[in-house]
Amino acid sequence: SVSRPYLALDEAYHLLRAAFPNNPTLKIHRHSKAFLQTSVQDYHLLLSEICFFIVSGYLNRIIMRRGLTSAARHSTRAAKRGSYRNQNTNAFSCATTVEGKRHYAKEVVFAADARTDLLRGVDIIANAVEVTLGPKGRNVVIESSFGAPKITKDGVTVAKAIDFKDRRMNAGAQLIRGVASKANDIAGDGTTTATILARALIKQGSKATATGVNPMDVKRGIDAAVNVVTEDLVRRAKKVSTNEEVEQVATISANSDTSIGGLIAKAMAKVGFDGVITVVDGTTLHNEVEIIEGMKFDQGMISPYFRTDAKNPVCEFEDPYFLLHDGKIDNIHTLIPALEACSKERKKLVIIADNIEGEALSTLVLNKIRVGLQVCAVKAPGFGDSRKNNLQDLAILTGGTVISEEIGLKLEDFDSTWLGHSKKVTITSDDTIILNGSGKKEKIEERVSQLKESRETTTSKYDKEKIAERIAKLSNGVAVLKIGGATEVEVNERKDRVTDALNATRAAVSDGIVPGGGSALLYATKALDALLKRGEITGDKAIGVDIVKRAIKIPVQTIANNAGIEGSVIADHLLKQTDDNLGFNAQTGEYVDMYKAGIIDPCKVVKTALDAASSIAGLVLTTEAVITELPSDDKAGGGPPMGGMGGMGGMGGMGGMF
Repeated sequence: SVSRPYLALDEAYHLLRAAFPNNPTLKIHRHSKAFLQTSVQDYHLLLSEICFFIVSGYLNRIIMRRGLTSAARHSTRAAKRGSYRNQNTNAFSCATTVEGKRHYAKEVVFAADARTDLLRGVDIIANAVEVTLGPKGRNVVIESSFGAPKITKDGVTVAKAIDFKDRRMNAGAQLIRGVASKANDIAGDGTTTATILARALIKQGSKATATGVNPMDVKRGIDAAVNVVTEDLVRRAKKVSTNEEVEQVATISANSDTSIGGLIAKAMAKVGFDGVITVVDGTTLHNEVEIIEGMKFDQGMISPYFRTDAKNPVCEFEDPYFLLHDGKIDNIHTLIPALEACSKERKKLVIIADNIEGEALSTLVLNKIRVGLQVCAVKAPGFGDSRKNNLQDLAILTGGTVISEEIGLKLEDFDSTWLGHSKKVTITSDDTIILNGSGKKEKIEERVSQLKESRETTTSKYDKEKIAERIAKLSNGVAVLKIGGATEVEVNERKDRVTDALNATRAAVSDGIVPGGGSALLYATKALDALLKRGEITGDKAIGVDIVKRAIKIPVQTIANNAGIEGSVIADHLLKQTDDNLGFNAQTGEYVDMYKAGIIDPCKVVKTALDAASSIAGLVLTTEAVITELPSDDKAGGGPPMGGMGGMGGMGGMGGMF
């Protein structure tokens, strides 16, 4: 049979016809290409497949698959063995067939070819991001699928906006986006620095590994160098002690915009370093700061009939009392004891509960209108456990008690000691502001301490933000930065810079400041020189240290290049100096003391940028294969299986089959 493969197939066909006389598929494909094109090497495979699929009732599917073009047939057979090597490239292509369905093929690229394709994607994103760095950095315009284009100088926004058609380039782009996102998540700023550092490390490392250097040792050398640089930064960092330094940090982060720096410094002076500062769209051409003192929450009066101002929908009470309840109130009889007690003493009462509805609400409104009862009903802020926590905060702030059946308190058993008090309350249809609560200072401080501990232990970013808001409401209040501009595009661009500056300022407060303009990283090369001189790191690891040494010069060079000055000349000149506080002011083109000139960076931002960059660079340098999905050829009909066609998906090249 081996010498006569086609005769063997013909005999097999007649045997199968005799065994399955009523199978219609055998009658159809007697002279198909599967019988005419099968080679000696694989006719045994076809025979076994025919037997298997005929028993399963799928002979039609296997015969149709054998009618594919020669290249597709080879790919299918190779997939069953594991992979198919393309003889012309350093790549493998493979495809899988599961339950008769052909899945898209994958391409595997190895060694230097893999890293080169990744670097192409990294390089393009870094080129787009680096133009935003420094006081003379430029804007990047990002097309939007709806609305006006976005104009920004924010590195992470630019990085996230770039995608490539080439899948391997896009894989590199995703890696570099991860660097920017990590720096943004941890420090809130430094995304541009992180991106260009990652590109420099990957580029220099790829050149080294291409010469035969061990990539694992290079990575170990990079990690050791990053640790030394980080220690040097921490050693040289200075704590932020004045409001002027806060303004300087914010100004530098906002691309040397002094108006933004002053705005943030003013807000922090009012609410403190731990205070809550939010950024919103303004309604004017200029930036404004609004300080909300006391506790404000996003729930207003339940009914507009509770208003005390005939012109504006506002309810304002002086010396009000607060009744706090964690359940729904729909029966007026439960409120009568509290209402009678407040009415006798002419107290103004604010009822804050889960909800007030039905008979209770209508009776309160009626007494407000007819009798002039000084009362207002407000829904408690938040949902679920958050609502209970907010009610407890209100109770501590006002010196009251939350009436809850969980602790055995009922409205029917009302006691006047349960009421809270404040100097003033302002209630609109949307929010409530309580000023100067009568709660004991010791209890408020104890509550703030508990919240700070909870903020440190939680891992949820959302929970951290909410707890920070609660702390601010109990202590110094909230600052709202209203960002103005002539157009929506201008407002959004300013908001990006304000957000970055705000994050940088908070980072500076937590971990201190270092000389800005890339000087801190530049002078850290001296620590790396000392490391190499000690002889602690040799061989391929020393190459990793040298890669980091060259990479951390890049920020200074990029800032100078964006100012139209040769960056390498600036870096070489600074390294010859003995004063580590000396740096290059790209705004004026002068060499200055960076602390005195107010050009400073948060130590946390610089450390995070370097850590994020080295992490991704190490992974890329130790990458030996990249697996990507091959694009489907829609023109050849290689789409998904066609319903009702017996698994005929992927029939490209079947013209003239019969």
